[in-house]
Amino acid sequence: MDEDGFLSASRVAIWGLGLMGGSLALALHGKCRAVLGIDADPATVDLARSQQIVDAADTRPSALLPDADVIILATPVRTILRLLGDLPQLHPGPAVVIDLGSTKRAVLAAMERLPARFDPLGGHPMCGKEKASLRYAEAAIYEGAPFALAALARSSARARALGEELARAVGACPLWIEAGQHDRWVAATSHTPYLVASALAQATPTETAPLVGPGFRSTSRLAGSSPEMMVDILATNAEHIRAALGAVRVRIERMEGLLAAGEFEQLADTLEAGRQQYQRLVGK
Repeated sequence: MDEDGFLSASRVAIWGLGLMGGSLALALHGKCRAVLGIDADPATVDLARSQQIVDAADTRPSALLPDADVIILATPVRTILRLLGDLPQLHPGPAVVIDLGSTKRAVLAAMERLPARFDPLGGHPMCGKEKASLRYAEAAIYEGAPFALAALARSSARARALGEELARAVGACPLWIEAGQHDRWVAATSHTPYLVASALAQATPTETAPLVGPGFRSTSRLAGSSPEMMVDILATNAEHIRAALGAVRVRIERMEGLLAAGEFEQLADTLEAGRQQYQRLVGK
């Protein structure tokens, strides 16, 4: 590796120019040889070109993909699985392949089936917004965010180094993690919070809108996420999400029981335990 690393000499193709892919393209400006953007939506490609978010953009993978040294798959999870199946017919190799999917076990299993000319590595930046399109892309969303990296046994030292370099180049903090552990953890920290936010939004009567304040907005924010994108995630991590939902259900039922019994001192103890755990989790 030269003193500038692998990334600066690489042509990076980002397949999927939504919020995450578009933000990554913006964050990579000037940090690699070229950023190539691929998206199935012509309007998204036109926007990427007009805003100079990438050096070149196209709806046709065959127009740009063969020129890439690094391929980043930034689409919903089940689309990533399909693209991994298509990749051998679209790129002659060699290339490092990294995904940004929110679950890792199914993606790494599909990566394992890639021909030997591909050098795969799992990735998942823990950042984003509930508004998932290129119009809302901004480089800053990666700043300070954990960037999970999950290696396969076949992932080369070059792919691992490039994964870390990519994370640091966009201001994120690389975190190496095994795929199964990743999926267990994000079930609790990302996927279940989405379902809880959706349930809260659905359970809140519309006529209460005049009294919606910052507490409700922050607690229910994730309910604004794209259902299509979220179902992709939920479908590939259902086992761990069900376990995490069960743990939340037990605690809600306990709070409900203490309210019904008028046991407010015990309820206060339960709420204090929640406050302390919150502080341990977020470092405040």
